[in-house]
Amino acid sequence: MNKILGLDVGDVWIGVAISDALMLTAQPLMTIKRESNKIAYDKIHDILKENNVEKIVVGLPKNMNNTIGPQSEKVMKFAEKLKNKFNVEIEYVDERMTTLMAEKVLIEGSVRRENRKKYIDKIAATYILQSYLDRFNL
Repeated sequence: MNKILGLDVGDVWIGVAISDALMLTAQPLMTIKRESNKIAYDKIHDILKENNVEKIVVGLPKNMNNTIGPQSEKVMKFAEKLKNKFNVEIEYVDERMTTLMAEKVLIEGSVRRENRKKYIDKIAATYILQSYLDRFNL
């Protein structure tokens, strides 16, 4: 069965989450260090192949006034390249506050501050993907 990938694209890290086969729930998968775009694209391509991914949901970091800023433009450029390189459908989801929500979960889970960075991006990607899945599974 096909799955959907969720991405929280940052300048240094990319959080990755994946749906279950029924496309009901999102699970954190990994965090990719963005040493170069080529390395990031290669790792994402491997995930696409290994998991039979049909679509990528990308978090769009809009400004608080709902406008597209420079960071959103960088994310869209990265996502469009994924679309063109791997012939995969791209959807965007407003990602405002997902990193704060992820950090809150980690704090409530008593994850030490120095360990949070390992998890925060993939948890934010999970929120991004789950919000997309929830729109269709109500």
